[in-house]
Amino acid sequence: MLPCPAVAVRARRRATRIKLTQFWGVDADPTAQGRIKGARPVAVLDIGSNSVRLVVYERHARALTPLYNEKSACALGRGIAQSKRLADANMDKALEAMKRFALVARMMRVGKVYILATSAVRDAANRDEFVSAVEAIMEAPVRVLSGQEEAHYAALGVVAGIPGFAGVVGDLGGGSLELSDIANGHDTNGESFELGVIRLQDDADGSPKKAATLVRERLADSILQGDQAGAQFAAIGGTWRSLAKLHQATCDYPLHMVQDYVVSADEMIRFCEEIVAADALKGYPGASSVSNSRRELVPFGAAVLAEILKAGKFSNVVFSALGVREGYLYGMLDQREQEIDPLIQGAEELSVLRSRSPAHANDLVEFTAQYFAAVGAEETPEEARLRVVACLLADIGWRSHPDYRGPQSVDSVAYGSLTGVDHPGRSFLAQTLAIRYDGLKSKAAQVLVPLGSDALTARARLIGSMMRVAYPMTAAMPGVLPRTRFSLDDDTLVLNLPADFAFLNGDHLRNRLRQFAEGAGHAKWRVDVG
Repeated sequence: MLPCPAVAVRARRRATRIKLTQFWGVDADPTAQGRIKGARPVAVLDIGSNSVRLVVYERHARALTPLYNEKSACALGRGIAQSKRLADANMDKALEAMKRFALVARMMRVGKVYILATSAVRDAANRDEFVSAVEAIMEAPVRVLSGQEEAHYAALGVVAGIPGFAGVVGDLGGGSLELSDIANGHDTNGESFELGVIRLQDDADGSPKKAATLVRERLADSILQGDQAGAQFAAIGGTWRSLAKLHQATCDYPLHMVQDYVVSADEMIRFCEEIVAADALKGYPGASSVSNSRRELVPFGAAVLAEILKAGKFSNVVFSALGVREGYLYGMLDQREQEIDPLIQGAEELSVLRSRSPAHANDLVEFTAQYFAAVGAEETPEEARLRVVACLLADIGWRSHPDYRGPQSVDSVAYGSLTGVDHPGRSFLAQTLAIRYDGLKSKAAQVLVPLGSDALTARARLIGSMMRVAYPMTAAMPGVLPRTRFSLDDDTLVLNLPADFAFLNGDHLRNRLRQFAEGAGHAKWRVDVG
């Protein structure tokens, strides 16, 4: 008699679990496959005026990789300016969402949950009642941030995601707007204003045009009145992220990613004023790119951003997907960890998780550097940094079908969660990996080429084709490249191999070297053995 299908399925599942336990060891967690060994997840629960959001990160490090991200639109800040209380229905909705968040944190074996509450809770007369209920559900303390603390951690979020940023940071929430100056990685002059989009919508009786007038009045004595001319403004917050997505949709921008999206101030002011004048997004081109929960708030976010950019005389606005949550975790790191490059750390993690040999990636870093030294070509620090990252990522597509290694590697880099890289940098990395896998005729990253310059594309072609010389010699294994070197003999590029590697000097390697040399502008090339 055949077993019941359900019984058979359960038996197969038990067998699978047994095999995993035997392979990984009795203390292994089968759910953690594909993650950094020994990493303990950390979570931040952000209780905002418009939504409550739980983000679980793989580990508490300089480069934060989200494992899980869920929000619930609860509008805790709705009506609080008038009633001074969190509405019962909205509190109930938020607390119901947190019951699920608490379960998620337990299932994911989160080591620590940090709970941050901002404007709505901060200003509510019944905050203690709500905070106690949250702490009972989450079994963790709630930290209610002051306006200045919120401004501080928002600024650190920008520092964490855009190293080297200097200018003014603005964090627009549902209940408040925070502003800070950033210079040399430190923030000053933190300010908080009652200009969150939900509060502003209430105060302006639902009119974005009236909201613009209120913004001008309330920012009259802000840090924006200082000498900001020509500086950058960094925009944080869900409503401004939606505004950025809407702008990308209307201009057919090729990379649908908000982090590090840069727009000139003049263009963004024009765009925002157009939205304010329209009064609503219904029927607006690209409106489908904005979630339903944000759609009616975007015109008010546009009113705030336009007035900020005009008041501060900024040159451009850069959007940041990292804010208070990431800034809070960044602020807890010691100085040594804060100084780690998040892009390089993130690329190293991907190399460990996806490449055949992370040690080979380090060999490739030195191999490419030795070429530039041999031909006397100087690199800027940023060029060298991106070259290192490209080498770390050069083998992440090996598990894919050969026909799709290029496109899938491009997708991983261009649309992945790496931080510390701008959009031209993503274009460079994507183009380099496309050529590394598919050759100089690859079209896998073609759509991203306009994000960079001709010089950036030329450099991607150079480094990608150099990688195509390296891999036939090594099969992605370490120890080979350090025994080879480039040199120049008058106008001839020479690849030098040790005598015991003479067998590598075949047609495959020579064809790859010829393509590389011609692309690099060398009139002649050869392989020397011995």
